[in-house]
Amino acid sequence: MGEPRPPAGGVTTTAREEGAPAAGSLGLGSAVALIVGNVVGTGIFLLPTSLAAFGTVSLVAMVVVTIGAVAMAMVFGRLGARIPEGGGPYAYAREAFGEFAGFWIAWSFWLTAWIGNAAIAVAWVGYVQYFARQVFGLNWAGVLGSIVIGLVGVWIPALVNLRGTRNAAAFQVVTTVLKFAPLLFVAVVGLFFVRTANFGAFNATHDNWVGAISMAGAVTLFIYSGVESVAIAAEKIKDPARNIGRASVVGVLACAVLYLLSTVAVMGTVPHGRLVNSTAPFADALNTMFGGSMGGVLMAACAIVSGIGALNGWTLLVAEMPMAAARDGMFPKGFGRVSRRGAPVTGILAGTILTSLMLLIGYASENAFNTIVLLASFTTVIPYFFSAAAQIFWLTTRTREVDRGRLGRDLVVAVLALLFAFWMAYGSGAEAVLGGTLMLLVGVPVYVWLKSQRGEYGPRDVRASKGMKQT
Repeated sequence: MGEPRPPAGGVTTTAREEGAPAAGSLGLGSAVALIVGNVVGTGIFLLPTSLAAFGTVSLVAMVVVTIGAVAMAMVFGRLGARIPEGGGPYAYAREAFGEFAGFWIAWSFWLTAWIGNAAIAVAWVGYVQYFARQVFGLNWAGVLGSIVIGLVGVWIPALVNLRGTRNAAAFQVVTTVLKFAPLLFVAVVGLFFVRTANFGAFNATHDNWVGAISMAGAVTLFIYSGVESVAIAAEKIKDPARNIGRASVVGVLACAVLYLLSTVAVMGTVPHGRLVNSTAPFADALNTMFGGSMGGVLMAACAIVSGIGALNGWTLLVAEMPMAAARDGMFPKGFGRVSRRGAPVTGILAGTILTSLMLLIGYASENAFNTIVLLASFTTVIPYFFSAAAQIFWLTTRTREVDRGRLGRDLVVAVLALLFAFWMAYGSGAEAVLGGTLMLLVGVPVYVWLKSQRGEYGPRDVRASKGMKQT
């Protein structure tokens, strides 16, 4: 899970924020950078530990998930060409299946944002504990210490965002570079220190290898969250019919290379038995490569700054998504109000409180990071599933223009993406599917309440959801 992407309600008719890219201002290079910047996040800093628990079969899962992510990127490219106004999965579901489907996808995106924030916080906690132990000799391990550190990490960005988006944006710029440098270093240099004896068993679980791949794949999917970023920002892309698909595929492949190389490097340098219990795997990898602890301390410092930056950005996103949806009449009105500093206070506070509760639930389980990530993966694939379904709907019913020359290829890719999303939902596991489904169902009475507040007792004209008044 990377830096924040544009809000799911990106089709709102509110004025563009000062300093945002003008319509059609982002070329192919900028669009690729947007994908890479949004996809690569703090989750990767703890991913090798999570995947080590499944064994080296997880590397197979990463390849399979990458293929699925590429198929999904291609679908988003075609959908972005169909609906260049922006909005991503929110807009696709609404246009293909109606207002309620659009609301449910916006709701699912909101769930993903604040649940994912808790996963970022867990990854961040491990590096804070490592840094405190190595530099100051402080032992902040244990569930209570982890919870306290995690809550501090969650609420500091909330306070920054409450002071206004300008402060949040400036804070974000400072933290971005430190995310990429250590990952690239480990991904390239670490390969020279790989030892085959450090890799664990092919399947380290008690499940069969198919189940292990499914579970590892669901965990891996979390780090690809953001593949839809360019599709959401379609109205800002030059030649969207051509560049959305190209940027999405190139961006996913670039992230895949970084992820695979860095994960292989960490798994191959840190002995498996030590890696599965590590709270700072990249720091441990550097220490193993060069000896001592200085490399690990520097890595931990980079991860800490990167993590707080990611939490800062996603805290803003947690508030921006319901704010945009509220202005479209698809979320409670309170989420659409801003303070004198321009901060969406209701969204920030509600999202941060929910993230805090998710953090507590996560640490009550055996593996906090995996528990939260699997839940976030499930809520992530719901919009992906509906997006692929929308593409299949338009290709088969031809209610929108279809390129006959590439109909077969587009249909195959869309079906592959649909099956991939379905498989990832299955791979999330019974607990995540149950919890995620219940969270999605909570949105239904919210939708009913919104309809009653507007005095609407039937489907609303789609034009109204784009800001046009009903007659």
